[in-house]
Amino acid sequence: MGRRRGLLLQFFLLARLAEAPQGRMRMTDLADTVIHSRSGLSYQATKLESAGLLRRKPSPEDERSVTAVITDQGRALLEKVLPGHVEVVEQGMFDALDDQQADALADALGVVRDRLRTLTPSSAERRRSRN
Repeated sequence: MGRRRGLLLQFFLLARLAEAPQGRMRMTDLADTVIHSRSGLSYQATKLESAGLLRRKPSPEDERSVTAVITDQGRALLEKVLPGHVEVVEQGMFDALDDQQADALADALGVVRDRLRTLTPSSAERRRSRN
């Protein structure tokens, strides 16, 4: 995975954690939301953990699961970079579209997202099929 793609995935992981209840998600659920392999997610989580942006700990609900939790430092970084990210997306994409085009794009991307989720089995399904 290229460095830019890895940074994008790391950004997305932090953003997903920030919007999750109590800033935490099970790693398998996080992998499923980003449609990414557990091993690839674990690699990126290790990088974020080394930087102090998230921590991993055993899940309180299931001792076999690991939970990722965004740290205060991770939240602070998101607060710093998110406004610039939003501005670039708004200027680069949404300012070029009228309301009807933006609605059509949102609808189309929703269909693509749903299709990708049906084509990519969840982490739990991949694990069950190996056993």
